[in-house]
Amino acid sequence: MKFLRRFWWLIAILILGGVFIGWRTNSVKAKSQQTKEYIVGRQTLVDEITLSGDIEAEQKASLKFQTSGLLAWVGVKEGDVVKKWQAIASLDKRELQNSLNQYLNTYTKERWDFEQAESDNKDWQTRGMSDLAREEVKRSLQKNQFDLNNSVLAVESRSIALKYATLVTPIEGIVTKVDSPLAGANITPASAEFVVMNPDSLYFSATADQTEVIKLSASQSGMVTLDPFEGRTFEAKIKMISFVPKAGESGTVYEIKINLDLGDVRPAVKVGMTGDINFHLREIPNVLTIPEAYLKKEKNDYFVTKDVNGKRVKTQVVIGSIIEGLVEIKEGLNDNDKIYN
Repeated sequence: MKFLRRFWWLIAILILGGVFIGWRTNSVKAKSQQTKEYIVGRQTLVDEITLSGDIEAEQKASLKFQTSGLLAWVGVKEGDVVKKWQAIASLDKRELQNSLNQYLNTYTKERWDFEQAESDNKDWQTRGMSDLAREEVKRSLQKNQFDLNNSVLAVESRSIALKYATLVTPIEGIVTKVDSPLAGANITPASAEFVVMNPDSLYFSATADQTEVIKLSASQSGMVTLDPFEGRTFEAKIKMISFVPKAGESGTVYEIKINLDLGDVRPAVKVGMTGDINFHLREIPNVLTIPEAYLKKEKNDYFVTKDVNGKRVKTQVVIGSIIEGLVEIKEGLNDNDKIYN
């Protein structure tokens, strides 16, 4: 303890010296790690785009009743195959039929009144009467015509409501959703949805951001891989590129609809299966390349730090394409040159 009290300053110097030496060693080591070298060589640059997506159905119908009512009949269940224009469900039509009959009776009455008024005033335009009386007859006949027209429209409206009480699918396909599978329940349009999808209209739906979509065009070919079919690829071709961004996405992305040849696996492919599509845009064979991290830009010129007889020399280069972080070098470097970042 006496030694420590007497020579505390010496111990402090030794500790500070150790800390400094450690810091210096780590600093030199970090600097050496930051400076990396690269040997220039040739390779083939391949410009590709890979987009993720899933299987969708082009023909998809979400069917709902136009009005509320008692569900009288359900003719399908989930998984059933239906034909185009096939009836799949129906509401109780008794009330609608009674309403239609009432409007038909009203129409008949209005038609009789109209015909009687026409008969009573068939010569109103030539009969001797004052202009005021003739105008009154004219307006009365027009009123009867309006009443008759309204009754016709009412009958047509009730007839349409009766027709739409039966739900009919506009496409052939598979029933994928039945909200109300049992008859006898009171339903609303929102609580009784039936969904039909046509499995022959499957396509691959991918999304591309605004920097990717400008590189694509309609009819462009690619290869699709689906996650459930490991090791298989499917030929594909762009059908449509949306003009407006896809709704509900966090960024500005556009939907790419892609037709694909599913071959023998088509019966096993389901809506919602995920995968990727790869587009081979272009290929530049046998060119000098360096990683983009080794390239420095000053105004409109590009430079690298090259090893010349053991010295690091700032060297101007002429570049070509930049693909996936690799830069094509057209002038300024040769095979086996060593550069630093």
